[in-house]
Amino acid sequence: MSSRHAAAVLVLALGLPAPAEPGKAEPAWKPLFDGKSLDGWKATDFYGAGEAQVKDGTIVLNRGKLMTGVTYARGDFPKTDYEVTLEAKKLVGDDFFATTTFPVGDSFCSLVVGGWGGKLVGLSSIDGQDASQNETRTSRELEAGKWYRVRVRVSARRIEAWIDADKVVDLDTSDRRISVRIECNPCKPFGIATYETTGVVRDIRVRPLSDAEKKALAERKPERKD
Repeated sequence: MSSRHAAAVLVLALGLPAPAEPGKAEPAWKPLFDGKSLDGWKATDFYGAGEAQVKDGTIVLNRGKLMTGVTYARGDFPKTDYEVTLEAKKLVGDDFFATTTFPVGDSFCSLVVGGWGGKLVGLSSIDGQDASQNETRTSRELEAGKWYRVRVRVSARRIEAWIDADKVVDLDTSDRRISVRIECNPCKPFGIATYETTGVVRDIRVRPLSDAEKKALAERKPERKD
């Protein structure tokens, strides 16, 4: 096995973004969390929220009455043609521990990670239907105490998402109404939240898509709707 092939296998196993091909450098990832403070972030304005605290290079979102979260407070988060990634784990609780709200052009959407009893993954909301009701809904075992790599890619007409190496969302957004549930409005433009659960996040990064990636995504044929 060549060293490059071995590296590719390791990247896939860890659920990390694939390396660029030789001569096709991927745009650099920009760290959003320095591992030391909440500089550039604010505690999300949820009623009865638990404390968001920095500990050992992570952000701990302590269980509150309902939701706890952090919201990116700088004005430079992209609206489209980007990828954002983070690592997250659940410590205590039985609901979502890293639901991630992000821009989709001039709209916003949320990737629910471990909702509705701890297993549900999907987008809220699509055409007014939340993740428990629309076609992005999947069920996945998400163990407490285990780190998961969450990655979201937003392009001109598509939302994609991965948990580790598994693609969990691939939605053609053409002629679809994209929105967030009202509870996640305080997370906009970009934020991470828990529900009656303590979650931990780290290594939060974003990058623009390359011209080659944008071209390839634009050339994907829109999906036919039955």
